Amino acid sequence: MNTNRMKNQKNHKGSLRGVMVLCAGLTAVQSLAETEPVREQVFLPPVTVTGQSREPALLPGSVTLVTQEQMDRIQPRSTEDVLRKVPGILVVREEENAVVTNISVRGLPAGDYKTLVLLDGVPVQPGIFVGNSRYYNPRVHRMSGVEVLKGAASLRYGPNTIGGVINFVSRMPEDGVSVTGQYGSWNSRQGIIEFGGSNEAGDARFGVIALRSESDGFMDKGVDTSDVMVRAETAIGENQFIGVKFLYHDTEANISYRGLFPDAYNAGKRFNPAPDDFFLTERKSFDVVHEWQINPDLNLQTLVYWSEMFREYWRFQLDSNNPTTLNSEGFRVWNYRDEVQGNNRYFTRKGIDSRLALSHGLFGLFNEAETGLRYMEEDMLDQTVRADRATPRNPNQTLLRNRFDSAQSLAFFAQNRVDINEALSVTGGVRVETYEQKRKDLSKAVPSDTFSNTEVMPGLGATYRVSDTMQLFGSAYRAFAPPLVGSVVGRSDAPTDAETSVNLEVGIRGGDHRLRYELTAFQMDFSNQVDPGVSGIRDPNEGSALIQGLEAAVGYAFRNGFLIDANVTWIPTAEFGEDRPGDALEGNRLPSSAEWMTNLTLAYELGAFQTALLFNYVGETFGDGMNVRELTTESSGTWGGRVPSYFTLDLTGRYAVTENLSIFGSINNLTDEQYIAGLRQGIYVGPERNVTIGARYSF
Repeated sequence: MNTNRMKNQKNHKGSLRGVMVLCAGLTAVQSLAETEPVREQVFLPPVTVTGQSREPALLPGSVTLVTQEQMDRIQPRSTEDVLRKVPGILVVREEENAVVTNISVRGLPAGDYKTLVLLDGVPVQPGIFVGNSRYYNPRVHRMSGVEVLKGAASLRYGPNTIGGVINFVSRMPEDGVSVTGQYGSWNSRQGIIEFGGSNEAGDARFGVIALRSESDGFMDKGVDTSDVMVRAETAIGENQFIGVKFLYHDTEANISYRGLFPDAYNAGKRFNPAPDDFFLTERKSFDVVHEWQINPDLNLQTLVYWSEMFREYWRFQLDSNNPTTLNSEGFRVWNYRDEVQGNNRYFTRKGIDSRLALSHGLFGLFNEAETGLRYMEEDMLDQTVRADRATPRNPNQTLLRNRFDSAQSLAFFAQNRVDINEALSVTGGVRVETYEQKRKDLSKAVPSDTFSNTEVMPGLGATYRVSDTMQLFGSAYRAFAPPLVGSVVGRSDAPTDAETSVNLEVGIRGGDHRLRYELTAFQMDFSNQVDPGVSGIRDPNEGSALIQGLEAAVGYAFRNGFLIDANVTWIPTAEFGEDRPGDALEGNRLPSSAEWMTNLTLAYELGAFQTALLFNYVGETFGDGMNVRELTTESSGTWGGRVPSYFTLDLTGRYAVTENLSIFGSINNLTDEQYIAGLRQGIYVGPERNVTIGARYSF
C-alpha cells in the first residue's frame, strides 16, 4: 500500500491535464431509442442493464429509458436535471452543477445510496463496500441516454439495488469534429470538443469528448471542471468485439455542507455560507469490455474495470463556543475560526464481471438463461488533516486520522426466463454476494479489524402479454445494501447487519408508435432499515420500515408536431416501524421522502425548430425522522424540519440553422420560484431563474 502515492495525487494534477487526451476507451453505445446499428456492420453491443439484445418489455419490472432525443429536449446542466424527470426519483440539490448528488428513489432517503449507479455497466460510486458512495457524479455531456431499472431484474447487478439500478450510457462521437460552446447565468462558460472516426469497413471506431467548464456559481459557489473521455472499439473476426474506454475528471468546487439560516433565506439573501470551503475531486478510470458470440445461442461478455479517485474536502472549523454569529446586515451566519480541516479520502477499485447468456429448449419451451460472476476489490485511505488559513489546502500537514479501509467481494448470479407460451414468461433468479471488510489504523501498530458476511438474494418475476399494446408484469425479490466499514469493525457492540428489504411490484405497460404508458404499484419492506446520517455510520440493527406507492407515466406524440409526456409518483406510506430514540418515532415519515412528485413535458417540433416546456413538482418532505415542523436553526449537525413543496418550470429551444450549425438555449426556473431544495447544516437554496445559450458546429 503506497500511501504517499495516494496522498500526492493532487500534486500531479497539472501534468495530468496535459496528457488527459491519452487513452483508449469503451464499447459502442447507440441511442437507447435505436434498435439497429448506425451502419450495416455490427458494432460492440451496448453495456446496458436492460440486457444486450432483449426488449425492455421482457423484463419483469419497471423500466425507464431516457433517450438522446429526450435529453436534447431537456438540455440538462447535470445528470440531476435528467433524473428528476424520471418517475419515482427525487433529487435533493446542493448546487446547480451537481458536483455531489443526492438521489431518492421511491421514497428512500436521499444521499443514503441504496440504489446502484453505473456507467456502461461499471460502478461509478467511489465506494460501495468501503463507504462514501456519493462523491462522484458523471458529466451529462457525454451521455447518450439513461436507464433506470427497478424490480427483480436489478439483481443481475447488485449490491445496493434496494432502489434499483441507474445506468448512464456513454455516447460515441460521430465521424468528424464538432465544437460546442455555452454561456449562461453566473458567468458560466463551457466548451466541448468531440472527435470521431471509423475505418472504411465500419467495424472499428474511435472517439474523444473533452470538456472544459467554469462558473462563478449561484450564491458564489464557483465550480471549475475538466473532463475527458477517450474510447475505441473494434471487431475481432466475425463473432468477437472489444472496446476500451479511458476517463479523466477533475473538479474544484467552492461548496460545503453548510447552508443559510432561515432569516437570511426568508429575506432573499443569496450568499455562500462557507466562502472558504473547497471540495476537490479527481478521478481516472479504464474499462475493457469483450464480447464473444460463441454461437447463435451462446454469448459471453466480460467487463474489466479499474478506477482511482481522490476527494479532498477542506472546511473551516466552527468556533465551538460560538458556532453562529450575526453579520454586518444583522443576519445569522456560521462563525468560523482560522483552523482548516481536510477530510480527505483516496479510493481505488478494480473488478471483473463476466456473464454467459444461453438460449435453450428445456422442457420443450424457449428459455434464456444467464449466469454471472463478479470479483471486486475496493479500498479507501481516509485521512483527516489539520491546516490553517495560511496553507489551507496542503495535505502534508498534521494528521488527525489516518486509516485504511478495504473490501473484497465475490458475487454469483444465475437467472432463467422461460416462455410458457406466446403471452406468459416467468423469470427466476438468485444472487449470492460474499464480502470481507477490513480497517487498519495506520497510526497504531495493531492488526486490521475484519468483518465477513454472505447474503443470498432470490427473485421471481413474470410478464403477460394481454395484447400487442398491453402487458402485465410483476416481481418479488430480496435486496440488500452492505453496511459501511465503520459500522461493522472496531465496535464494542454487535456489528450492523446488512440492510435488507423484500421488494414487490406489479404493473401494466404498453403502447404503440404514438402512445406509451406504464402504471406500477410497489412496496419495500425493510427488516433492518438504517436511518441515514452524514457519516453513514449508525447504531446497529436499527429496525423496520415500510414504503408503498404508485408510479404512473404516459406519453403521446400528436401528428401535428406536438408531444406530451407526463408522470406522477404517489408514496402514501414511507414510515418507520418503531421508535428510534433521538432519531425517529414510529409512523413518522422517512427523510426526504415526498408523498407526491409530478413531471409534465409539452414539446413541439416543426422542421428545424424544437421547443419544450418542462414542469417539475416535489411535495413536502422532512429533514430527518423526527418530522418536526420548525427548522433546527442552531445545530451544526444535520438539520431537521419541514421542507415545503415547490415546483419549477423550464423552457428550452433548439434551431438547426444549417446541416452543420445549430443554436440552442434554455431558461430554467422560468417563474423564479424561491424554494428550499434540501437541508444539511442549514438550508440548500434552489437555483434562481437562470439562462443558458449555446451553439454547436460540426466539421
